[in-house]
Amino acid sequence: MPSDVVLRCGRMAATHGTNGGEEIDMAKGTGTKADPWVLKTPPGTSDFQVWRDESADPPAVVCQVGTTQLRYHLRAIDDLHAMLKQHGDWLPLGATDEQKEAPAGTVEAWWRSSDNPVGGWYGLRKGYRGRFGMYMPPLLETLGLAELTHEPRNNRMRAI
Repeated sequence: MPSDVVLRCGRMAATHGTNGGEEIDMAKGTGTKADPWVLKTPPGTSDFQVWRDESADPPAVVCQVGTTQLRYHLRAIDDLHAMLKQHGDWLPLGATDEQKEAPAGTVEAWWRSSDNPVGGWYGLRKGYRGRFGMYMPPLLETLGLAELTHEPRNNRMRAI
């Protein structure tokens, strides 16, 4: 995999060099509601905000995409990282809407599977549970837990 495509990030900020070698900020913020992480989708085409809401029941990762708010179990961060470590290699993201079937063998398929640690969907709001493979991988990358490719399509990730 070309080194300009793989993102190796630090704890709270990440960059990648797919824009003619120029580094592009992938994350800003501290991950609170008052100062959310401002992330980019894996292709780098759209911004979105993410923060932890530990006071929610259950504790949640909140993802604000325009006017749409997605909520995922907070434990998804650790669970996804553990699954990726066990997998040991690059795994396709397979991001898709909740109403569509997720491609087999992808991050999106795992997070919907009855075999995962929560026994199904990590999404907390019916009708807005999909796209985990689009929005959670950049967060794991920002936290220094995963590497992520940044191609226009068919992105993959692996644990660090």
